[in-house]
Amino acid sequence: MPKIAVDAMGGDHAPQAVIEGALLAVQHFAVELVLIGQRDTIERELAKHPGAPKFDIIATSQVVTMHESPSAALRKKDSSMAVAFDLMRRGEVDAVVSAGNSGAMMAIGMFVMGTLSQVARPAILVVVPSMGNGTVIVDAGANVDCKPRHLVQFGLMGSIYSHRVLGVSQPRIGVLSNGEEVGKGNDLTRAASEQLAAISINYIGYVEGRDIFNGKVDVIVCDGFTGNIALKAMEGVASFAGAVLKSAFQKNVSSRLGYLLSRKSLAEAYRRLDYAEYGGAPLIGLDGVAIVAHGGSSPVAIKNAIRAARDAVNQEINRHIAEALSEADGTAGVKKEGLPRKLWERFKSKIESLGEKTEPTSGSEERRKSDD
Repeated sequence: MPKIAVDAMGGDHAPQAVIEGALLAVQHFAVELVLIGQRDTIERELAKHPGAPKFDIIATSQVVTMHESPSAALRKKDSSMAVAFDLMRRGEVDAVVSAGNSGAMMAIGMFVMGTLSQVARPAILVVVPSMGNGTVIVDAGANVDCKPRHLVQFGLMGSIYSHRVLGVSQPRIGVLSNGEEVGKGNDLTRAASEQLAAISINYIGYVEGRDIFNGKVDVIVCDGFTGNIALKAMEGVASFAGAVLKSAFQKNVSSRLGYLLSRKSLAEAYRRLDYAEYGGAPLIGLDGVAIVAHGGSSPVAIKNAIRAARDAVNQEINRHIAEALSEADGTAGVKKEGLPRKLWERFKSKIESLGEKTEPTSGSEERRKSDD
């Protein structure tokens, strides 16, 4: 049973929404939770739920605020976020979940855990609703400036996640661009596209923003600047569409009647579009499992972020990523269990000719220095 540290102080609605989400999670999933934060505050919230199961509570004296800089967050050694990662570093928990400051999560996660061997840069992976099982987008905001090899690794890591967690047998990978034609894009997308095509991991070429939802592609790779703009635009469109529908159904008596007749179908449609159903965003490539939930997470969103952490642990996502990158670099055996065969076709032979191969290093600090 996965043991997960939950940052009880992280998020716009913490600790109430976090505690309620944790209670929902233990009712629905086989997980053991450790609540991290200010003990009195956590116990006061738990007292509002008579008969609630007992949780292990790790008391901390500091909180990372939502608008705090990553450098300031790193100086708070006794914050709920820092202590949660330290528990994972010591092997006392299997994963960390927080709805707190995403920049601080990335900074503290990198500082405490480092990256998986041969991962040049970790990234934020998000799953958005689509006509298929959901579309994976990597990167959604961690790396503003990227090199082609980073996008290649994003594609591989996203493909493994799509396969192992979402159940897609052979994930289709595309590079987000301003058109499908080969000549579109910029220097980064053209180079990344060429390299992804060379390693033959079911790469389908350029995709456009509209393809995020239509089921054409399973994994979309981009730099964090582009990915974050796309993600925030999607959130804005979803809010706008909801407001328009609400206004339309309140227009007159017949529209209200139409709502009453169709509300079950509308509720199902809303459920599919609701970010809360997809939980949180894994910091993929980190040497540990860390899930960043939306800052405005409801209890349901926290519950599903915990589910995402459970799935990543149970499916051994990090082990599969490490094996894939080691295989690509010619330093591992030939284990491929459960992964799509096309992930491995020509990978080892082609990667040598790309000129962007990641060299294995002895630690996360050396990897960061070599990447700058």
